[in-house]
Amino acid sequence: MTAVLPSLALALLSLLQAGAEVPVQPGFNAEKFVGTWHVTAAASNCSVFLKMKDGMKSSITTISFTPEGDLAMKLVWPWMDRCQKFELLFQRSGQAGHYMAAQEKRELHVMETDYSCYAIVHELQQRGQEPITALQLLTRDQDMSPQLLQKFEELIPIMGLTKDMLAILPKSDQCTKATS
Repeated sequence: MTAVLPSLALALLSLLQAGAEVPVQPGFNAEKFVGTWHVTAAASNCSVFLKMKDGMKSSITTISFTPEGDLAMKLVWPWMDRCQKFELLFQRSGQAGHYMAAQEKRELHVMETDYSCYAIVHELQQRGQEPITALQLLTRDQDMSPQLLQKFEELIPIMGLTKDMLAILPKSDQCTKATS
């Protein structure tokens, strides 16, 4: 059984690299996905993320949708003595739960969510030769159960990432006021 798991992970990785679709939440409901989320864990092969991950804290993400159905994301990251704000707009694709930012060659997939407690989001960005992959665990509050963290950790190798790329982000209320 132990020998089968690496083979399975390699097979799934090969499918992903060959352009196979990243799964999305079946019957994704954008209205239920709207609101405030906290990034409580993340894994990425991005060199900037890997350099900063040990000093990162939980961030706040606010999700809304435009009348056209595009996903608008406002992020507020605690950074040293300030709150760093980012705004991203992802255009809807032909599949609910899959969004694209063409100018940045970036894709976002809502892989799994129960809408009220957690969501697992996959992001892929093409930069140069190597694509940048990120997996994020979003929660409605800053708490996550051990079972939820385990589910997230099990997806890391399937998405072509390794456990050393994982950051479990400590709680922070540093930027709570900055989201208003």
